[in-house]
Amino acid sequence: MNEITWCEGPLIGFDTETTGVRTDSDRIVTAALTQDAGARTWLINPGVPIPPGASAVHGITDDIAQRDGVAPEKALAEISEHLNAAAEDGTPIVAFRAGFDLTMLSYELDRHGLAQLPWDQLRVIDPSVLDKQADRFRRGKRKLENVCEHYAVSLQDWHTAEADAQAAVALARAIGRTFPDLARLAPADLHAAQVGWFAEDAASLEAFFRSKGRDETVDRRWPLSR
Repeated sequence: MNEITWCEGPLIGFDTETTGVRTDSDRIVTAALTQDAGARTWLINPGVPIPPGASAVHGITDDIAQRDGVAPEKALAEISEHLNAAAEDGTPIVAFRAGFDLTMLSYELDRHGLAQLPWDQLRVIDPSVLDKQADRFRRGKRKLENVCEHYAVSLQDWHTAEADAQAAVALARAIGRTFPDLARLAPADLHAAQVGWFAEDAASLEAFFRSKGRDETVDRRWPLSR
């Protein structure tokens, strides 16, 4: 009997929308955890102004966050509870460009005096990393909407945390079905492999920058860049 691969088993999608792109100083505004049975979403009052540019992306303004958002401590504690449970039972967490969302979450936990997750126990699957490794010479952009289009994955309400989390899970499954060698890896082995693949890709990008005279350093750490 064939074993069930990770792309056929339970997966939890995770995504955040934020006040900006600085993981060490920006704040989470919305977050979502999704499973096949449904989704849990949070609208958070970040306690700082939401820049107009960020609101234009995800649609959450200061008025909305202050009126309807919950305190960060409450939302973050609930998110941590779900992710701790996933770490304990071995359910993989799927996030597109996971380094951003998980590093942002880690800084937010510190900011609000909450315990860090058992990061060494989490099994993370990042469709962005998988796609680059499996089809590295494909031309074109590799943002979420581009990769979804390539694998014929539906993406509606883009830039809402729930929609992006659901799309990430669908992408992971599609990539696993397209590239069976990836699907056959155990989640722990796949996580470890992605650590190396991400570092290799970062080193390659850094070398490209240097070849163009740009003295830029590309962070090689995944899924936490802190």
